[in-house]
Amino acid sequence: MSDTIYEQIMAIRKMPNCPNMFDTNSVQQLANSHNFFELVIFIEENKREYSEFILSGKRGENNE
Repeated sequence: MSDTIYEQIMAIRKMPNCPNMFDTNSVQQLANSHNFFELVIFIEENKREYSEFILSGKRGENNE
């Protein structure tokens, strides 16, 4: 997970209208409305890695 994706996830989580972070469709819609296109694509292509991050807070091998 890149730093950009991480920062975009954190920005979504801080929003007052933050959806349940496991509701990937809602997260993608909100990300799209804020021009977080990298996050939209990341969730689409890496749902497992995204979900593991939401559960554990671990970014993966390179960005723990």
